[in-house]
Amino acid sequence: MANYLLVHGAWGGAWYWRPVQHALIRAGHNAHAVTLTGLGERAHLLSAAITLETHIADVRQALAAEEMRDCILVVHSYAGMLGTAVADREPAGALRHLVYVDAVVPRPGESWSSTHGRATRQARLQAAAATPEFSFPPPDPAVFGLADNDYGWVKRRQTPHPGHTYEAPLDFDPARVARVPRTFIDCTAPALGTIDAIRPRVRDAKFWDGAWLPGCRIVTMATGHDPMITRQDEMTRLLLDLA
Repeated sequence: MANYLLVHGAWGGAWYWRPVQHALIRAGHNAHAVTLTGLGERAHLLSAAITLETHIADVRQALAAEEMRDCILVVHSYAGMLGTAVADREPAGALRHLVYVDAVVPRPGESWSSTHGRATRQARLQAAAATPEFSFPPPDPAVFGLADNDYGWVKRRQTPHPGHTYEAPLDFDPARVARVPRTFIDCTAPALGTIDAIRPRVRDAKFWDGAWLPGCRIVTMATGHDPMITRQDEMTRLLLDLA
């Protein structure tokens, strides 16, 4: 039995992973999906006090509370920031594999916003500044390549994202992260623009401070940004292969 910890991206919740989580459990594994503070069913906790460190603590606490060792940590989109931090901070043996699902893969000192265009950064920060809890609203799910029932399911469940997670830099030791085997799932049809800067760097073994470090295994999926919704069976098979 393998341990899976599934972490959603911005505007999401544990609900994002529900079909894949249930499939992993049916296959005989332990699979837990995290909801980050201020999102999903925890949206009532949204406040300006939530930071990147809050969400890192959410994931690390889930590992501890679920008593997971040798864990396959699966992080989507924004949660690549969190997965990178966890791989850096958890002791050896805590993680078996780190799966970045069309996710942010930062360099040391970068924030989630570092690879975004100026217009995107300004729009999100201006939107956050106009709210009492400093949050910015979700985009139209069409940008994720969603349509029909999938589109409606995501649109009605998305919630505003805590804004103080956006420009917070993450410091980490690349060598500590690189000791964990990693897979990057590159979703290409349509490719999400805010992940475009990440795609070449995960193919470059020297992108972390110019040091030669083991790179990510790349898996390309011809689907949009949310393969756990649009390609549930394929996503499940890929994760089961890691067990």
